[in-house]
Parts: sequence; structure tokens; C-alpha cells
Amino acid sequence: TLCYHVLEALLNTSVHLDSLEKDTVLEERWIKEVVTRSGMKFRWAKLSASRERPNRDACRRPPADPTLLVPRPPVVTIMGHVDHGKTTLLDSLRKSQIVSTEAGGITQHIGAFLVQLPTGEKITFLDTPGHAAFSSMRARGANATDIVVLVVAADDGVMNQTVESIEHARRAKVPVIVAVNKCDKPHADPQRVKQELLAHDVVCEEFGGDVQAIHISALKGDNLLALAEATVALAEVLELKAEPTGPVEGLVIESRTDKGKGPVTTSIVQRGTLKRGCVLVAGKSWAKVRFLFDENGCAVREAGPSTAVEVVGWKELPSAGETILEVESERWCSSQLMLRDVDGSVEAILNILDSYDGQQQCELEVVHFGIGDISENDVNMAEMFGGSIYGFNVAASRGIEQLAARKGIPLRLHSVIYKLVDQLKEELSAKLPPLVSENITGEASVIALFDVTVGKKKVPVAGCRVQKGQLDRRFRFRLIRGRDTVWEGSLAALRHHKDDMQTVRAGMECGLSVDGDVDFRVGDIVVCFEEVAAPQVTSWDPGF
Repeated sequence: TLCYHVLEALLNTSVHLDSLEKDTVLEERWIKEVVTRSGMKFRWAKLSASRERPNRDACRRPPADPTLLVPRPPVVTIMGHVDHGKTTLLDSLRKSQIVSTEAGGITQHIGAFLVQLPTGEKITFLDTPGHAAFSSMRARGANATDIVVLVVAADDGVMNQTVESIEHARRAKVPVIVAVNKCDKPHADPQRVKQELLAHDVVCEEFGGDVQAIHISALKGDNLLALAEATVALAEVLELKAEPTGPVEGLVIESRTDKGKGPVTTSIVQRGTLKRGCVLVAGKSWAKVRFLFDENGCAVREAGPSTAVEVVGWKELPSAGETILEVESERWCSSQLMLRDVDGSVEAILNILDSYDGQQQCELEVVHFGIGDISENDVNMAEMFGGSIYGFNVAASRGIEQLAARKGIPLRLHSVIYKLVDQLKEELSAKLPPLVSENITGEASVIALFDVTVGKKKVPVAGCRVQKGQLDRRFRFRLIRGRDTVWEGSLAALRHHKDDMQTVRAGMECGLSVDGDVDFRVGDIVVCFEEVAAPQVTSWDPGF
């Protein structure tokens, strides 16, 4: 009906009615004409467009610039059937003193460690559980790695979990190296193992394929160097590289709760460099890294690409296989807020914060908001992000107030909205560096040059006459030649005749020297100035 009314109002005008569609947008003059012919008055109003809130979910960075990539060690997973010697191989590779067997049992966790060859190359080895009950975790292990070393016992041959391991590697598109183990046993038959692998499309080099097969004895340590060299050779073909800078990306290999350390993960770094203090997210879990440990339990300061470390600082346990992403915790001159408001007030306050336009001075970020009283989780999140908690018409229990005080978290509760905004403006202003201005207190001209002896050292001195104001030794000085500033700093000495002076006034002559090698010349101008710092105020004006 409304559509026909508009058409009727446009009759006997120059508008071509036949060209109008249901979604046609009329020009402004014809909109006015329709309203006027309908016996109504019009008033223009600006529609307020709702501002889309940015998605703050952590996500992987775009692919790195190839020029930023550097070579990284290969990450290798040891797979194979139970009791074929995986753990013994791992222990031998890292030359551990631990005597470990898998007979009658399974490994209890995913281990990770770094091996360095005599020639300097490094390999990171991961261990995966050797039992069908952990096949899903083993699959995650394959996805975390570049190369799979498939351990097959020479006296046992291809078994169910051998085939399972092959399938995991194939699905993950990870190349395989075959380690034919237990070649020292009396009934060892390495040739039979390689023939059995053909049935599963694992074709070794001697049969015309591209899969390397190394005959070893993990127990005796025979031929392990050849296995490591084969791994390095394959890694060179793969041209493995990573970006060592920027936010960290990685993978959780194992997660557990330690009585002394709390929630702990064994994690592999895939991009960036992990350091203490980094804030990480993995699934629904997050951590502020308190400590990093290597496989020997030694604390390390950082871990680069392809390095496996134990991460301490998780608030909850993430699952094995979760992606780890680093998020920013505290930025220089930034303010993170957490908001708790009664139902109906949250949106109003968020709309006010959406008007913030002082990003060039200080970034403002709302990291969490919700309704209800202040909770312990709010305090913990504020601690992680180095932020403040603002509450509007809500309460905080005495216990929560004490917790926030212990952690040094500002807790700001308000019942009047403009007071909340005023305090936020004060907090933003307090984070800004002071504005530093110069107050010139005096000028002098260099009229002579001479040296004085201090101990056994000759010190160049500029003889000056003060032209304006006064020179004050406490302040800073600038040496000007023509239009150029050739030196700026503090004085080592200021003298009038032979007396040390704090200040020298206009009309007086003095000698001054500085620390360092400064080339004074007659005619130079010496300017004395005081640096005055004044507090800076945020430019944000929300309108009340």
C-alpha cells in the first residue's frame, strides 16, 4: 500500500514511474516532493550506524614474508608397534642414563627433546604413546611433525600398530624413515621387514622407492648416527624454515597437572620465539608463561621454532593437540578494561567506549564484559592482561576486594556513569608520557679557546661571555654553529676565573668544559635550557 502511495504522489512529475523498482532509492528532491504532496512535513535526521565490534578471537597470522624465514631443525616423531623398541631408541638417542623398556606396558606420556649431531645439526624428537588406546593422540603427534621414524623390530616384522603408524603418517602427509631395530638379535631378518612394508606402500630405496631404511640396534646403540644423518638429509630436501619473530604459534603435545607446578604442557614452538611473560591461548585455556623448562628440567629463557619445552603458567589444562597462539598482554601506553554492569547498562557503556578516538595517544581495549558482581575470574583475567576492572551498579565481596588488592588490580566501582567515565579518562591520562618543553634560561658566545690541565690530562675549555639570562650548570646545554646543533648534553665544569660556579649571569665571562670530545670554535653559541615536564591529558571527549 505504501509503495502505491509513493507512486501516486509522483504522478505528473518528471520521474519515469516505469523505471522504478521495489528497491529503487529516490533522489532527495523526490523524497521531499512525496512527503509534501502527502500533506506532511519532513525533518532530516542522521541515522546512527551501529559500530561493528572487532573480533578479538586469537587467530594465526598470515603466511610469513619469505625473506624473514630461517632454517629450523626437523621435528621427528618415533612411531611403531609396542615393544619394538621406541623408548629404547629415544633413550639411546639422547644418551640418557634411564634404563627404559616397554615390555608388557606402554609409555606414559609424550616426551620431547633436542639432539645435536657431531656436525652441528639439530633434531627435535617427539615420543607418542605406543598403544592403540592412544591412537588419537598419536595422530596429533604426526600432525605436529615433519618426519616420522617408523621403528620395526627385525625379529618380529610388521604388526598392527606398525600399519596404524603408517596410516597416521600418510594422513598427515609426513614422510617416513624406517628404522629396522633389534638387528643384533639371532633371528633378525631386516630383509623380511622391508618386503612386508611393500604391502603397505612403503617402498624402501633398495626396491626402487624413496624411503630410507636404516638397520639399527637401539639397545646397543649400533648405527644410530646413520639414522640421525638420514633424518638430517631428508630434512634438507624438505627445506624446513620458520619465522623466529612475531607472536608465537605452536602446538600442545602433552598436558598434565604437576603437584608443584600446577597445570603444565609440553609444547612445540612452530613460529616466533616463546619467552617468559608471554600470554598464550590454547582452545579455551590461557596462560601467562611463568617458567620454561627443557627435557632435563632445566629452566630456559626462550624457545624458538622446532623447540619443545615444558610451559608452566596455565590457568586450566588445554588438550593435547590444541593450537597455541600468543596474544598481547600489555602494550606500551595502553589500557585494558574489564566491565561488569547491571543488565541493560552494558550496551550503554560500550557505546560510550566506542566513541574513544585517542588511539594515537593510548590504546583502549575492552578485554571482557558481562553482568553480575565482580568475580575471582575477573580479577585473574585483569591480572593476566595488566588491566583494570570497572563496575557499574554492581558489588564486589570483601574477599574479591582483598584478592584484587593483593594482585595490584585497580577495582573501580561506580553508580554514576559520568563519574565512571571521568575516572577512566584520568586513568588514560595517567598512562601518557609527560609533555616535555624547553625553557631557555641563557645564551653565551664562545670568545676564546684554551686547555687546562686536570691531573695528567689536558681538557679543552671554551671561554664564553654570557649574552642573555644565565647559565645554570644543573640544566642542559646545546652548542650551535650557524644553524646547526653540533652537541647537546651536560657540563663537566663551569668556572668564573678559578671559582667553580653553579650559575653565571649576563655580562659575565666564564669557562666551561664538557665530557667527551667536543670541537668548540670561536663564534659558537652556547644555549642553556631547562626541560620542563607537564602532565598530558587524553584528547578523548565522550561529550559529558
